[in-house]
Amino acid sequence: MFVRRATAEDRVVMERLWLLFRHDMSEFQGQLPRPDGSYRTEWLEKVLTGDPEWAGYLFTDGESPIGFCFMRALQQPVHVLNAFFMVRPVRRNGLGLRAVLDVLSHHPGPCDVAFQDNNEKAVRFWQRVATAVSGDVWTQERRSIPGKPDAKPDVWISFKVA
Repeated sequence: MFVRRATAEDRVVMERLWLLFRHDMSEFQGQLPRPDGSYRTEWLEKVLTGDPEWAGYLFTDGESPIGFCFMRALQQPVHVLNAFFMVRPVRRNGLGLRAVLDVLSHHPGPCDVAFQDNNEKAVRFWQRVATAVSGDVWTQERRSIPGKPDAKPDVWISFKVA
């Protein structure tokens, strides 16, 4: 597995992986695709257009793209791991943990990650990541989603990357 920073030249691959990611997340967030079959792409655009607050990473196995990770708030005191995706055939074999640890190694300091608590696999994964990064020195809390008073709060895990 290879982890590298995504660039504008990766647009087609990243758009295709993004569609798979948003489809997977729709199970937990209840979001339907737009009339053209797409999902919202603001985060992807920030990564691909070089927004200094965002960084995207592409994961590959040989020539095959197998996932991605987005980091945001890069110029803020606390970075946010904003999106993480691995294609189904490579899940639950340790590659996701290796990939996210590689990404986090480029962004030392305090970090937050949000997820939905009805996604039980994500809950276990992010708790495992937090423990791998900072032992038992991490926290987990529910936070309301800004601008969405009727939405169920996200779960946030906070830890510090050495």
